[in-house]
Amino acid sequence: MARTRKRAQESRRLALASEFAGIARLISSLLDPYRPELHYMRGPGPKWQAKHRPAAAEAHHAPGLFRVKA
Repeated sequence: MARTRKRAQESRRLALASEFAGIARLISSLLDPYRPELHYMRGPGPKWQAKHRPAAAEAHHAPGLFRVKA
């Protein structure tokens, strides 16, 4: 019986330590000024733009036809 009581106390201590660690991580993440999206995540660069966006001069339209926007 003493052994089970000791295990229960250890379990409660571990649970309390885990909760405290979670709270500490939350507080540190709220106070962390590092925001990587402000520094280097700015979207595709000029090589990607050139590859994925066809130039307007490449588009050959048939004479007498026009585009209609829906």
